[in-house]
Amino acid sequence: MFSRPESSDHSTSQSGQPDKKAAAAAKPKVAFYWCASCGGCEEAVVDLNEDILKVADAVDIILWPVALDYKKADIEAMADGEIAVSFINGAIRLEDQAEWSRLLRQKSQVVIAFGSCAHLGGIPALANLKTKQGILDTVYFDAPTVENPDKVLPQTEVECDGHSMKLPEFWEDVKRLDEVVDVDFFLPGCPPMPDTIMDAVGAILEGNLPPKGSVLSPTQTLCRDCPRQDTRPETVEIKQFNRVWNTEMPVDECFLAHGLVCLGPSTRSGCSSMCINANMPCRGCYGPSDGVEDQGAAYMSALGSMIAPADADKSAEIFATLDDPVGTFYRFSLSDSLAHKGGLLKNKGGRPR
Repeated sequence: MFSRPESSDHSTSQSGQPDKKAAAAAKPKVAFYWCASCGGCEEAVVDLNEDILKVADAVDIILWPVALDYKKADIEAMADGEIAVSFINGAIRLEDQAEWSRLLRQKSQVVIAFGSCAHLGGIPALANLKTKQGILDTVYFDAPTVENPDKVLPQTEVECDGHSMKLPEFWEDVKRLDEVVDVDFFLPGCPPMPDTIMDAVGAILEGNLPPKGSVLSPTQTLCRDCPRQDTRPETVEIKQFNRVWNTEMPVDECFLAHGLVCLGPSTRSGCSSMCINANMPCRGCYGPSDGVEDQGAAYMSALGSMIAPADADKSAEIFATLDDPVGTFYRFSLSDSLAHKGGLLKNKGGRPR
């Protein structure tokens, strides 16, 4: 899949001991970078436990800001394509995140969108429901704990004691990684499961990867893997939407049968049903399965057939018991929604509450 540095003939030092520098030079170089995200993807790498030693033995990690002290100049000095693979997690909201992503794209043979935020926009993309100015107004003017009578806002560049100080530009929209740079593969999840990560690393090292643009996870829906699939009624009739906090949910029955929204029918499998096994419904972090263009729209379409009464007014009453539809159906995928792609979220009014 990628070219490795040529092996050195001098694999031992003059003392006859293994030459560690030569061994490191023979390994594929790998980078990890963190954009607009919570840090959970970084924790997912740590959660590899002893398997991280296998990764460290197989590759040379040349960038991992959360763990290693490498500077931007170190990456800029590298040859184009010198990095075998860059794993970039997080959505893109700030200009410096875009700059780093472009730099890593230039220096890397393969770029992987790592986790839900890079893949689909993730939780940060819910901010696309509001305007940039509305967000700044709330944070710097309107919040009850803020006292800012002069209406001062952060500037991208100011002069201070003869020095120029810069802040990255705050973009109008939160974007998926592939809206900013060319992405080779997508590793889904919030965060990706350790097995998903190790399978991807193994496929990369072996050159055993699917076509470019593929999501590195099974293509079927989570419902097909769900340990509770046999308890789902042939016909689901939702008479009221419930929440986890107000429902005594049996540990072995279908969530939909109890009026709990579970995005398993429109979500890709590969997460080992972790939430389901913890008696929590699927929230959709692994994104849509193959062939589904809009995860939230696909689920809403399926959900419409599950509303019990045929009477339209009664159906509207049932839908009214569903709190936060956008946050429910697009919790992880608003930047990937048809509304975002079609520009329907561009003209957003009002201030965030």
